[in-house]
Amino acid sequence: MSVNVGELAARLSKAVADRTAITKLTDEFPELDIPTGYRVQRELRSAAGEIAGWKLGVTSRAKQAQVGVDSPIYGFLPAAGAVDLGEPLDTSALIQPRCEPEIVFTLGRDLKGPHVTAADVVAASSGVTVGIEVLDSRFVDYGFTMADVVADNTSASRFVVGVPVTTSGVDLRLVGVLLEKNGEVVATAAGAASLGHPAAAVAWLVRQLAAEDEGLAAGQIVLSGGLTAAVPVRPGDVVTATIDRLGSVELGYR
Repeated sequence: MSVNVGELAARLSKAVADRTAITKLTDEFPELDIPTGYRVQRELRSAAGEIAGWKLGVTSRAKQAQVGVDSPIYGFLPAAGAVDLGEPLDTSALIQPRCEPEIVFTLGRDLKGPHVTAADVVAASSGVTVGIEVLDSRFVDYGFTMADVVADNTSASRFVVGVPVTTSGVDLRLVGVLLEKNGEVVATAAGAASLGHPAAAVAWLVRQLAAEDEGLAAGQIVLSGGLTAAVPVRPGDVVTATIDRLGSVELGYR
């Protein structure tokens, strides 16, 4: 059976609208591969309106080995997914939310090309900050293959970011990361958890986008990859992400 990209995008959009998880696409379409997953994702992006930027997934080398891939994956951030600082997140609009801490880059100028490096990313960034990404897989119990999750826009849902600071004098590999839930520490990490250096993860993204004749635009943000395991949340929870030298953000759930 051939893969109908538009039909699969419509299934995923309906799952979001219905707030109901579906079985993974590869159950019915085992021929779905990662390149085709990106085609489905582009269908979703074309219908999403304004985008705030991009996000990376599977940036941990250990996680890549665990799931049998040798590179990260990426998705887009709909501008409508932004949550303002201090604003609670309505979980009733989601299916199965989880959250994770991120190092977030803000682009000060356009960045595009097949040979972009981590140093280029740092030079092009007007600032960097701490963020919380709220994941919400459209598949039952987060059960998916890499092709499925790429098609599902890497489980993108909501995000909140702090106030950017300059990268001058900050070694983003070494910054400590703390994730707290309801006042208790649930995970710790370092910036190097994202592909050895979070700017290297963003550079990888730019090189991938170059193959589609795309790039990063000034003013866009990039979530450079989850630094800890994603933590499930429910109404009444409060999650705080703190990154050394970058600050803290807090997100409450109702």
